[in-house]
Amino acid sequence: MRKALVVVTTVLLAVFVFQFVFAAVGAFTRPAGDGAYLLHSVTGMAIIPALCVLTVLFAVLARAPGRVVGMTVIPLGLVILQALIAMLANSFTDASGSSTTLSLIIGGLHAFNGIIAVHVVVGVLREAQKLPVPGSVLTGTTT
Repeated sequence: MRKALVVVTTVLLAVFVFQFVFAAVGAFTRPAGDGAYLLHSVTGMAIIPALCVLTVLFAVLARAPGRVVGMTVIPLGLVILQALIAMLANSFTDASGSSTTLSLIIGGLHAFNGIIAVHVVVGVLREAQKLPVPGSVLTGTTT
């Protein structure tokens, strides 16, 4: 299960990197229609949360220390916060749907929170890679 934890965390990290690319695609799509952020939205609302849940599950199955399991929960919380930040930013647009200064500041927090999530996932990956391999001398078990 340690190897599965490392693999799913690596995939999660890669998907987070692509999420930034998908945000840029949305930002630079001209004309910017409703579908400009489709890849970003689908990835952020479905794929990343599913991978976060799998990361927690594999950490538990790998019998990772409680601190590591706790670290795996943080990205899921940050993903939920991402959705809330996006909704809050959208709620501060003006009557015509145009951005306001406040909506842009809150939108900036969305990007900042994404950066924090990436750093947490990097930390989870590092901790997962340090876990002893079953059957190794460090675990005291045999295969």
